[in-house]
Amino acid sequence: MGATVTTANTNENTWGGGNEPMGASYGKLMMWFFIVSDALTFSGFLAAYGFSRFKFIDNWPIADEVFTHFPFMHGVDAPMYYVALMTFILIFSSVTMVLAVDAGHQMKQKKVAFYMLLTIIGGLIFVGSQAWEWKNFIKGEYGAIETKGGSIIQFVDKTGKRVKLEEFAAVLPEAREQHKRSNGIWFEGESALPTYSVAEVQAGFKAHPDLLVRTEKIYRDTPEDKANKDLQQGLNKNKHREILTREASEAMVANAYLVVEGANLERNEYGSKLFADFFFFITGFHGFHVFSGVIINIIIYFNVLLGTYERRKNYEMVEKVGLYWHFVDLVWVFVFTFFYLV
Repeated sequence: MGATVTTANTNENTWGGGNEPMGASYGKLMMWFFIVSDALTFSGFLAAYGFSRFKFIDNWPIADEVFTHFPFMHGVDAPMYYVALMTFILIFSSVTMVLAVDAGHQMKQKKVAFYMLLTIIGGLIFVGSQAWEWKNFIKGEYGAIETKGGSIIQFVDKTGKRVKLEEFAAVLPEAREQHKRSNGIWFEGESALPTYSVAEVQAGFKAHPDLLVRTEKIYRDTPEDKANKDLQQGLNKNKHREILTREASEAMVANAYLVVEGANLERNEYGSKLFADFFFFITGFHGFHVFSGVIINIIIYFNVLLGTYERRKNYEMVEKVGLYWHFVDLVWVFVFTFFYLV
């Protein structure tokens, strides 16, 4: 119930009549307060990500080498294609939400329900796509080795093309035990027993003299490098990672500590540990917002079908949930830009 303001001449409701702050109802104003506070939270996360990336810019994973999967296209290198498709779907769902709000202003119940349903479908596709992307990120594709110094090294052929551990690792008749803090080197443990042991990777590397090691360090191509087509295989635009000589590669492999497959909160095969931490936290936090928005949209959708807002003679609830949905879409644009494109 709105509070009552008494003046010398008039009695007015604080949230009614012509004295609404900024011309907004109580519900809309509270939604804007929430959006502003949540925007500050996301800004803090992205600022922390930007600071960390700038600090470790020489060994930060290259997004085009990490997000290369596309559904039903196994083995096809499609850098960023699926992420771009996810972004398009989410932005399109924002368009359908605008149409739902507009239909509400015109008191067209069936149109509101139709566009709300499209918005819900778009949100579900996005959340499902994000879950699929997480699965691939966690599982990994190529595998890598972590040295005793904490560096991540990957394996390539002489042209610079990535090579999977399964393509060269040997199979040794050895008893394997998961590294735990109680028995692991440097009192560190493995989150799960990897497919191959360090000894199997080392033996396989020795048996394949054409293999080399690629470090985390990033170089930018010189004009001479760009003219060399052989070097361009396996490179990313004008950036590529340092590839060691065979002798230096053998020394790095001999210093191996753990086999790393995929990513978790402790380490990942893509490079800097912070990369996976930020990926899980930022995209997970945004994904939670999208999932929450889908649940709220479903509730509003059923209210529309039941004629709740027809009886109220307004669709303001659709407009309020629309503000939240547009905010979620806008945040993803920034996440997509900072995390995937830059």
